[in-house]
Amino acid sequence: MIDWPILSTVTFLPLVGVLFILLVPGDDEGGKLNIRRVALVTTVFTFAVSLFLWGWFDYNNPGFQFVEDSDWLGGAISYRMGVDGISILFVVLSAFLMPFCILASWESVQKRVKEYMIAFLVLETLMIGVFCAQDLLVFYVFFEAGLIPMFLIIGVWGGARRVYASYKFFLYTLLGSVLMLIAIMAMYWDAGTTNIAVLLEHDFPAGMQTWLWIAFFASFAVKMPMWPVHTWLPDAHVEAPTAGSVILAGILLKLGGYGFLRFSLPMFPIASDMFAPMVFTLSVVAIIYTSLVALAQQDIKKLIAYSSVAHMGYVTMGLFTMNEQGLQGGIFQMLSHGIVSGALFLCVGVIYDRMHTREISAYGGLVTRMPKYAVAFLIFTMANVGLPGTSGFVGEILTLMGAYQANSWVALFATTGVILSAAYALFLYRRVVFGPLEKESLKGMLDLNLREKVILVPMIVLTIFFGFYPMAIMDVTQGAVDNLIQNYQAALDAAGQIQHAAAPAH
Repeated sequence: MIDWPILSTVTFLPLVGVLFILLVPGDDEGGKLNIRRVALVTTVFTFAVSLFLWGWFDYNNPGFQFVEDSDWLGGAISYRMGVDGISILFVVLSAFLMPFCILASWESVQKRVKEYMIAFLVLETLMIGVFCAQDLLVFYVFFEAGLIPMFLIIGVWGGARRVYASYKFFLYTLLGSVLMLIAIMAMYWDAGTTNIAVLLEHDFPAGMQTWLWIAFFASFAVKMPMWPVHTWLPDAHVEAPTAGSVILAGILLKLGGYGFLRFSLPMFPIASDMFAPMVFTLSVVAIIYTSLVALAQQDIKKLIAYSSVAHMGYVTMGLFTMNEQGLQGGIFQMLSHGIVSGALFLCVGVIYDRMHTREISAYGGLVTRMPKYAVAFLIFTMANVGLPGTSGFVGEILTLMGAYQANSWVALFATTGVILSAAYALFLYRRVVFGPLEKESLKGMLDLNLREKVILVPMIVLTIFFGFYPMAIMDVTQGAVDNLIQNYQAALDAAGQIQHAAAPAH
């Protein structure tokens, strides 16, 4: 493939930007501007490297590519990196969203600019590291360390209740992950390695799989977040700065779904099959319940946050169907939601920067003053609803098709979420954008400026492009998905044969 360690490059390149920022004096306006420029250039370069990674990726190879392996501490812990068809797209998505986060913070963040930009660049390294890690302990370090910069971003630059929200976010996600650490140690004692590629081939005993699955589920369910451990998310979104909400919705929520794909389903297939009905139930409850809660919200960010929980319900439902449509739909939905929900939070940031309120009742009639903004907001709202021709439709319809194959009742109840999402999304759009322009404070509102257009236009293009040409994503994931389904089915068949052989003859 290529000789140089491209995965380490794309992972740690943001830290080079951190070093440059540390050298820039940032006390005056000129220094702050230079810090913003360094952060922006660093994230753009990182995204460019991720595109090279995508360009060199072999779609026909279902295994891990660009593998880097170096022993550390005599082989007990190794630095291993690699990507397959599932993880590479999350690396690209992480790198894609980051420059927009820097641009979104260009004017709104004026205090502690140096620390703010450093926190985002460190967070980028840790997020990309999660998707590239091929050692369980390296994965765990990246997975958990990502809590620290996000904790600071919410707690230092957030809203009025930022300290409460940041501690709630930190404690929920940390407590879930303690069980995962115990499970990782148990896996090492059983398999004698923390190499993920080797563990994927290892047959864990059926009884052990149950406990390992529960331990990993505790961590990933909080990260998604699944109902009923979702309550930290609305608080975190409301209090986080705009860019913090973009990364939270766009990437951090996807770590749970990625964990199910990388660990729970392939490593613990017997337990995954056993717990699938429970996951379906929780997913359907999340889709219906959080959609109804979203309808009752008066804060724009909180409404979109509950919408995210509902959309993640489609993801977990699709993944645990363990058929091609469900898995492809779940992965596509995560990637699409990363773009669409990130764009929706950026749209909220546009009007918040002008009005400094997120109350729905404070707006109305914005189409008169901000027609370009109204068009952009409409496109992302329609994608969030799942309108055909947008990326949101592809993920939802595929997960529902997969669910119908697995259990028609699950698909039936989940489909009500499509109707409810249209209700809350159109309710929000009508209240904010349409109606008479009566409030004096809104009559001086200016439409999108050049910086905001640079942020939103690429997201509009991708939302529509992936809606009409989803194979750009599904061609990449196809090999890895097929491989996952084959190995999963083979493991279940083998377990069934063992059970049959052990059963007493009549």
